[in-house]
Amino acid sequence: MGMSLRQIGYEGLLYFTNRVLARIPSHQLRLFFYRRIMRFAIGSKSYIFMDAWFDTKGGLTMADHSVVNQKCRLDTRGTITIGSNVSISAEVCILTADHDPASPSFAGRHRPVTIGDFVFVGTRAVILPGVTLGKGAVVAAGAVVTRDVAPFDIVAGCPARKIGSRNKELLYETDYGRLFW
Repeated sequence: MGMSLRQIGYEGLLYFTNRVLARIPSHQLRLFFYRRIMRFAIGSKSYIFMDAWFDTKGGLTMADHSVVNQKCRLDTRGTITIGSNVSISAEVCILTADHDPASPSFAGRHRPVTIGDFVFVGTRAVILPGVTLGKGAVVAAGAVVTRDVAPFDIVAGCPARKIGSRNKELLYETDYGRLFW
């Protein structure tokens, strides 16, 4: 079973994006490529640090003043929407696609992930398909989020459960601009 030239070109684009471009220490170059070639909608003063990994073209919307730190996996097949002033720490995995284990054919499915304004996601957290993180939510490092998180809730664990609440008066503006990341 051979691949078409179009499939080969698309696979080559993803290979270049994830294995070459992601390692170039120039945010401006990567940002240009992500916006123009990968068709990601990335807001002003938002950053995607080196070694981010994407599963498809398109499917990412990121508002102003947000950051995706190094070595994150963003499965954009089912779409990811990231609000303003969001901080996603290193090595976070956001999944939007999986397989239905009840399906006789192990059918694939896509469900969007939505991350509200002022959300903080700790290092190595995993966000599963179909999850919404409400405004101001905090996901602790290493948590596995299997269901929606209410606005301003703090969750931790596997599966993630509420452990506290966050101040609702969030007035900061994130700016993670770095020269080589």
